[in-house]
Amino acid sequence: MATLTKSKFYTSEEYLELEVNAEERHEYANGEIIAMTGGTPNHNDLASNLMVILKVGLRGQPFRCFITDQRLWIPQLNKFTYPDVMVLAQPVQLLAGRSDTVINPLLIAEVLSLGTRSYDKDAKFAAYRSIASFQEYLLIDQYTVCVEHYARADDQKWIFREYKNLGDRITLSTISLEVSLADLYENIQF
Repeated sequence: MATLTKSKFYTSEEYLELEVNAEERHEYANGEIIAMTGGTPNHNDLASNLMVILKVGLRGQPFRCFITDQRLWIPQLNKFTYPDVMVLAQPVQLLAGRSDTVINPLLIAEVLSLGTRSYDKDAKFAAYRSIASFQEYLLIDQYTVCVEHYARADDQKWIFREYKNLGDRITLSTISLEVSLADLYENIQF
């Protein structure tokens, strides 16, 4: 990811104004605007496959699912980001005065790329953990069959599980749904 300009500090209001008219998406981190990189076919397919699994599995339940272009605000860090996939409880809570920025994710999934792998696993996960509603995190590898699943046990404890076989099933306890790795990785070419 590249910074829009390192010499200028942007307020969150300036960022939101710029982002509404931007041709590509940017994250915002406490004054800094960061351009987001494009995705690969595997990245897009994995995010789409997960979205389909979630939409079908959660039909009729009090949840909303979002993919890629839905902006999330992380208030404790004054950070705006675009997770690959999010599940939110209804009613969806929005940033005050905005109709395009959510604040209450239960589950977030990121598809790992070479350029964002460390960021998604470290700084981004730390930022997400500051959100009170956030309960589960999926890190999906696009280069091999591997999903890391983190589930909140309490305020300071997360349970980690790793899945590496197409026969594995991930239990998402927050939303009472199982995800088959065979379905998640359907049509993915390594």
